[in-house]
Amino acid sequence: MQRDETLIHKELEFIFPVISGKVSMAINRLMSRNFRKNGLDITPEQWTVLAFLWREDGLSQQQLCDATFKDKPSMTRLIDNLERQDYVVRKPSPTDRRSNLIYTTEKSQSIREQANNAVFDVVDWALKDVSDDDFVQMRQLMHVIFGNIQEALEK
Repeated sequence: MQRDETLIHKELEFIFPVISGKVSMAINRLMSRNFRKNGLDITPEQWTVLAFLWREDGLSQQQLCDATFKDKPSMTRLIDNLERQDYVVRKPSPTDRRSNLIYTTEKSQSIREQANNAVFDVVDWALKDVSDDDFVQMRQLMHVIFGNIQEALEK
C-alpha cells in the first residue's frame, strides 16, 4: 500500500494521544469516576479481568495475561487484590498442578450488571458523536493496527 509518509508525520500531533495512551488514560479516569459514583470499589484494570471471567469463568493466569495484554507480575497483583476484595478465588487446576484457575465469587457476580453498566455509560459518552459506519471502520482499523503490533512483537 502506498502512503504519504509526510502526511502521517504532519498528523502526528493528532495520532500521538492514541500512541501515548492519552485516550486510554482518559477513558480509565472516566471509568474510575463512574465506578465510584455507582458505589463500586474496583479499578478499570480489575473490571477488565472480571469482564473476561464473567464471560468464561475458571481461566488460568496466563490466559488472563494473554486476553488483557498484561504481564505476569501485573496480573498476579491484580488477582491478589481481587482475591483480597473477595471478587475472585484461586483453585488448583485439575490438569496442571503448577497452575491455578481463577473463578469469580458471588460478590463479583453481584456487581456484574452494575459494573458493566458503568462501563457502557463511558463507552456511550466516548462514542456519542461517532456514527455506526465510523465505529465499524474504526474497529476494523484498530484490529489491523493491533495485529501489526503483535506481529512485530513476535519477531
